[in-house]
Amino acid sequence: MKVQLQYLDVLTAKDIEPAFRAASKGRADAVLEIVSGEIRASQRKEIVTLAIETRLPVMWERPEYVEAGGLMSYGVRLPELDRRAATYVDKILKGAKPADLPVEQPKKFEFIINLKAAKQIALTIPPNVLARADKVIK
Repeated sequence: MKVQLQYLDVLTAKDIEPAFRAASKGRADAVLEIVSGEIRASQRKEIVTLAIETRLPVMWERPEYVEAGGLMSYGVRLPELDRRAATYVDKILKGAKPADLPVEQPKKFEFIINLKAAKQIALTIPPNVLARADKVIK
């Protein structure tokens, strides 16, 4: 597929802007944001704003970013994971040994697109991609 990856460390909130600038300067075509912990939660608006300012399409794993103005997300449906976790808690409280319970893979994922964000970075989303989205924010 000839995809070239550029890995940029974001260890603190101060690393976010330089990472976006480096991606933009490096002529990145897109960004897959994988930032964990408090940086993600506390800097959500800044990350979304930098994505728009640098005109970089960003794929998020969590829907909150798309709802906050980000372009698109694809990831597990968190309420479904919570329900499955509750099932496991119930089994353990009834005496099941955690080591005896099977490991499960998520089965339900969601794809969300924000057309307003696409317009802000001058990106046209093809109709066939829009048709696959579980939710489209206009």
